[in-house]
Formats: sequence, C-alpha cells, structure tokens
Amino acid sequence: MKKPSSKKPGKQRKWLSSAPHHKKRKMTAAHMSTELLGKYGRRSLPVRKGDTVLVKRGESKSLSGEVTRVNPKTGKVYVEGLTVKKMDGTDVEKPLHASNLEITDLHLEDRERREVLEKKISK
Repeated sequence: MKKPSSKKPGKQRKWLSSAPHHKKRKMTAAHMSTELLGKYGRRSLPVRKGDTVLVKRGESKSLSGEVTRVNPKTGKVYVEGLTVKKMDGTDVEKPLHASNLEITDLHLEDRERREVLEKKISK
C-alpha cells in the first residue's frame, strides 16, 4: 500500500486506519532517550511491552512507567500506573500515542530485537 499524497484529513485518516499490520506496528515507534541514542545510534524504535517510557506531552507529562501493552490497530500504548477514572468509579488504563513517549530503557529479552540494534551499531 502506497503512502497517500493527499492533504485531505479524511484521506489521511482513511489511510491510517486501513494500513497493513506490518506498517501499523512501525507507526507505534517512539523516540529514544539521548543515552540510548548514543549507545545504539538509532533515533526511534517501535515500542514493545516491557520497555520503560517517559511521557513527554499531555496531562501525564514527565511520568515514567513500564509499557503493559501496545495496540497497533489503534496506535495506542498503555503504561503501567497511568489510569483514568470512569464515570462509574472504576479505573482503566489511559491510552497514549507513541509519538508522545520517549523510550528510556529497552526490554531486550527478544533475540531479534537485540539483532536489530546490534546491526545498526556495527555499520
């Protein structure tokens, strides 16, 4: 699927909602902290469960926590400890957009993710 060249917001939203899953996963990428940028030589990386992130924008600005889940379909990331109170009084996780986060610590249990980072360092 080709990236849209239209400036119309409706067509932009349509493209985002109907994008293939492998492209939606890349849309959940967040910037890395300056320490990680210097260490791995990458500016951004898709957020994954287990990463520690810092909220950079919104009401929860400057709060930090571990990612509990990522929903590529909606492009939302859920961080441990960030909740919203519903009208009936129950707490639910607050969805955040990945572009408003900064990765401060990576979860490197996955061999493939380590290889992606090492490949960039060796170049």
